[in-house]
Amino acid sequence: MDRGTPAQLLDGHVLHRWDYGNTSLLVELFIRPQGRLPVIAKGAKRPRTAAAALLQPFRPLLLGVTGRGEVRTLTQVEPAGVAVPLVGPTLYCGFYLNELIMRLLGRGDPHERLYDHYQTALVDLAGAEEVAGVLRRFELRLLEQTGYAMVLDREADQGRPLDPEARYQYDPQHGPRACAAAAPGFSVAGSTLLALGGDRQLQGAAAREARELMRRVLAHYLGGRPLKSRELFRRSLPKAP
Repeated sequence: MDRGTPAQLLDGHVLHRWDYGNTSLLVELFIRPQGRLPVIAKGAKRPRTAAAALLQPFRPLLLGVTGRGEVRTLTQVEPAGVAVPLVGPTLYCGFYLNELIMRLLGRGDPHERLYDHYQTALVDLAGAEEVAGVLRRFELRLLEQTGYAMVLDREADQGRPLDPEARYQYDPQHGPRACAAAAPGFSVAGSTLLALGGDRQLQGAAAREARELMRRVLAHYLGGRPLKSRELFRRSLPKAP
C-alpha cells in the first residue's frame, strides 16, 4: 500500500471483509467522520503484508483512504490500539453489532456519536459479566442515531406517562399502546419499557421481554431479512442475549 501522512489518517474499525481477486481484500469500514465505507485493500493478501493481520474486526485502526467513487481505495493502515478481546459469547455479540451497523446505516452517512457508542459497546462487552444490557443499550442508541428513536416513557396516542404496572403493545412507528394483560399478541410491561429508557439493569422475565421487544422493533426496520449473526447465536448459544 502507498504511504500516507499522519494528517490524512482516520479513526476506523473493520465491520467485515471479503477476498477480492487473488491478492486484495474488499473491506467494509466504519470510519468516525464518514460512517460506513467500503474500500479495496490492494495487495493486502500478499505474503509478509501487515495489512491482512491488521484489517480484522474489533481492532481500532488509523486508515488512509483515497478516491471519490462508492468504493474507495485503502492507502494506509496502522494500529490505533490493541484489539478488543472478544471471545466466545462476546465475540458473537461483536459480530451482531457489526451486522446491525451494516444493515441499518447507509454508506457515507456521518455517524460520529454512534461510532463512539460502538467503541464503548465493544469495551463494555469485553469486560461484561452479563452482556444483554450492553446489547440493549447499543440497540437503542443505534435506533436513535439513525432516526428511529423508541418512545419509552409515554403512551403513543394520549401521551400519558407509562404505568409501570400496565401492559403495552409496541408499534415501532408510534410507540407503546396500552392493552389488556390477556390481549393477543406480544406485550411488554410498562416497568420494562421505563427501565429500558432509563438504562437500568433488567433481570429474569423483564430481561427476556426487553430482548423480544428489541428483536421485533429491529426486525421492522431490517425489512424481515434475518440477521446472520443471530443464526450463529442460535446454533452456538441457546440462551443468546
